[in-house]
Amino acid sequence: MKRMLDILISLLLLAIFTPIILFIGILVKYKLGSPIIFKQLRPGLNGQPFYLLKFRSMNERKDSNGRLLPDFQRMTPFGAFLRKYSLDELPQLLNVLKGDVSLVGPRPLLMEYLPLYTEEQAKRHLVRPGITGWAQVNGRNSITWEEKFELDVWYVNHQTLSLDLKILVLTIIKVVWPKDVNQAEDEPMASFTGTEEKEKERQEYIL
Repeated sequence: MKRMLDILISLLLLAIFTPIILFIGILVKYKLGSPIIFKQLRPGLNGQPFYLLKFRSMNERKDSNGRLLPDFQRMTPFGAFLRKYSLDELPQLLNVLKGDVSLVGPRPLLMEYLPLYTEEQAKRHLVRPGITGWAQVNGRNSITWEEKFELDVWYVNHQTLSLDLKILVLTIIKVVWPKDVNQAEDEPMASFTGTEEKEKERQEYIL
């Protein structure tokens, strides 16, 4: 049932938003250049890798040594606007159709985080990742990584159709009325480096 709803809703949204998607693509090409779509390898169900699709939101500015500048220095006002209203994530509807992600589930993070999870945190990969999730409507970037993972695992253990619908409605509210969202949620989080418990496990293994 969840997979069927993912397909039906994503097809409906693509039909509605196709003109907007095309318009944003043109603006990205004009303001940021190519490629229009940003692809990055992310872990999906059971940690299997897939390419997550997003509209590009940063330029390619580099330092004197030819290395890309930090993300916050490459973010443009246009890119920040796309992220604020989650417009950069519209291409992920194609990921939903492919079965890489669901509309609702734990957000797919970076591949290098996989070995850093505790056994409990790793349970977030027992379901398909999502475009939005329980953690995104309960703090997003204003909560710690550990709190975010607790919310992800809680969703895995309690997922129902009614909960998914609730998360979708709350997501729409947060996108349409961003003034109700804590401003700290729009700030980038520091990279996840593992929890204290995981570090203890490593030290015990070394000893």
